[in-house]
Amino acid sequence: MIRNDIQFFVPETTLENWQRVVDILAKIIDIPAALIMRLVDDNIEVFVASKSPENPYHPGDKEHFENSGLYCERVIKTRERLLVPNALSDIEWKNNPDIKLNMISYLGFPIMLPDQKPFGTLCVLDSKENTYSDTVIELMMKFRDLVQSELELLYMNQVLGDKNKNLSDYLLELQTLRGLVPICANCKSIRDKEGHWHPVEHYLVNNPQARFSHGVCPDCMQKLYPEYANTKNNIGDTDY
Repeated sequence: MIRNDIQFFVPETTLENWQRVVDILAKIIDIPAALIMRLVDDNIEVFVASKSPENPYHPGDKEHFENSGLYCERVIKTRERLLVPNALSDIEWKNNPDIKLNMISYLGFPIMLPDQKPFGTLCVLDSKENTYSDTVIELMMKFRDLVQSELELLYMNQVLGDKNKNLSDYLLELQTLRGLVPICANCKSIRDKEGHWHPVEHYLVNNPQARFSHGVCPDCMQKLYPEYANTKNNIGDTDY
């Protein structure tokens, strides 16, 4: 089963760029639908749809992905381009779900994340037979690459960057305090000035400006000293 468990926020500026991509494709190719599809949990959904007057797809439309019979399912599973000039004359595709919307031709490309997990597809669909020219194929490949490049930046900033950002924040705070840093004697979590505990001691070992004192964090207090865990002034709130 193919599933992308990494979900992250796509900013408005990026969505606007992608909207221009699908609108340009629909206009240049003269088709009713250009889409960016996205895997979300067990579903595949329309993430961005061209604003073509005859486009039957809308952002948020979704189908269960596995065994859906959709064109995009094939693209994602094979990670290859799919061209179906006329599904009505193709025994493999003549009963696919998009036929109900009169979308009988399809050209789609996989969109991959930097970790090579699938994000979704960039695809175009037509209500008439369409073989799509080499120029159209090349244009779509360029736009697909553009989308993937923007995804790479989002991935690095959000999926990989958040933890580093949080750790940097903690480190900066400790450097600013320039005082004793309470560290749990059991699990080595560190308590910040708001009283929250964070497991970042391996980053702090290399920080020469931090000096440690010892205490016990609430979780370890519950495990090691349950009889004292619920007392107001317990060892977890006191350095020793």
